[in-house]
This record gives sequence, structure tokens and C-alpha cells, in this order.
Amino acid sequence: MKHRWKNAAAPLIGIGAVLLVWYMVSRSGILSAYVLPPPSKVLQSFIKMLVTGELWKDIYISFIRVMKGFAIAFVLAFVLGMARALLPASGKYYEYMVQFFRNVPPLSMIPLLILWCGIGETTKTVIIVLASFFPMYLNIVKGFTGCDRKLLEVGDMFGYSRGRKFLRIILPYASADILVGMRIGLGYSWRAIIGAEMVAASTGLGHMILFAQQMSRTDKVIVGILVIGMVGYVTDRIFALAISKLLKGSCDNGWD
Repeated sequence: MKHRWKNAAAPLIGIGAVLLVWYMVSRSGILSAYVLPPPSKVLQSFIKMLVTGELWKDIYISFIRVMKGFAIAFVLAFVLGMARALLPASGKYYEYMVQFFRNVPPLSMIPLLILWCGIGETTKTVIIVLASFFPMYLNIVKGFTGCDRKLLEVGDMFGYSRGRKFLRIILPYASADILVGMRIGLGYSWRAIIGAEMVAASTGLGHMILFAQQMSRTDKVIVGILVIGMVGYVTDRIFALAISKLLKGSCDNGWD
């Protein structure tokens, strides 16, 4: 019980220290309230936006966009990763392109995406897909290609076909890497939502932050940043719980 209290108190102490420094800096006048509003002002704006429903609407819209882009990215990553596992020779046709685009920041693609897809939802979805695809793909390939050879030899002894070996041996073996890759990709999706929603959006947390900046509402900018962090953290913890339940604690990835 004492150990549990210590674990719970540690993050609260860290958060409290940050809030204390924030309060002292804003109170001392080192930075004006326009540049860094006090915590009380940010809290008031946060509560007001919750009560009016403005914040809930933006959270919902951003969440739907993130989930849509994340789902598309996962399907693409899984299909290409599966192709690498079942048809190893196919990798040479697209692997170099994947590695090339992995090093291209998604935000650098915005001008082209606007020209190709316009300023609608498609551009926002593609930005999120580009941000979350690569970490999932790399983990999926790692899981599929890193299967224990002895297990594959057992499958050969039982006369398994290539497809049956994939479903019965490779896929279960790779499940831990796949889920970890999905968790990383989900985090990258939330990181990309700001850039995605700054492309002529009229709703969403990214638009809220941009509009607040244009209106010189630093308090609302900070609210938007904090909300994205909190929503992203909650979805990450839910996904972490799902991983621990699915894998029954058999995979320790160091993320408590």
C-alpha cells in the first residue's frame, strides 16, 4: 500500500512543481500575462470552454480524424508487412520508397496535398496517415520477419502451407510487435493532428489553437495544447491496457 501511494504521488509532485514554477514566473512579472497567462486564467478558460461545449466538439472532431487516419495507416502497414512476410522478394519493389518517405516530414507535404486533394478532409487524413504509418510498418515488419526459425521448422514438419504458417505461427509471434507499433503510431497521429487541422479547418483542436493565436488568446492556446496532451495520454493508457489484456502480461515494453 505504501509503495502504491509513492507511485501515485511521484507524478503529482512533478505536475505540482511545474505549476508552481509557472505560477511564480507569471506572478513575478518576468513575462507579461499576454505571453504567459497565470494558471488561474488558463483554468478559467478551460472550464468556460467545457461548459459552453466548444471544447467537447473540437475534441470529438479531432478524435474522429485521428482514428480515421490511424486505421487507414494500420491497414496499409499491415498489408505491406504481410507481403514482406509471405513474399520476401516483393520487398525490393517498395522498401526503398518506404525508407525514403519515412525521412520526409508529413508537414512538408502540405503544399502538394492541397494541390492534389484540396483543403478538405482528405488532406488532413493523409497527413495523419503519413505520420503514423512508418512506426507501425517498421514494427510489423520486425515482428513478421523476426519469427523464430525453429517454430517455422515445426510448421514444416506438420505440413503447414505458407498461409497457414503465417496465421498459426508468424502472426501470433508478431502480435507483441504489432501492438507496440500501433501504440507508437497512435501517439504520432495525435502529434500530427495540429498540422493537419491548420490546413483550412474550421473545427478541431488544431484549428482552435490557430484561431486563438490569431485572436491573441494565449490562454486558449495553452488550453488546446494541454487538452491534446491529456486526450492523447488517455487514449495511450487505454491502448496500453488493451495490450496487457491481449498479451496477458507476456510482453514488457517498458511503458508503465
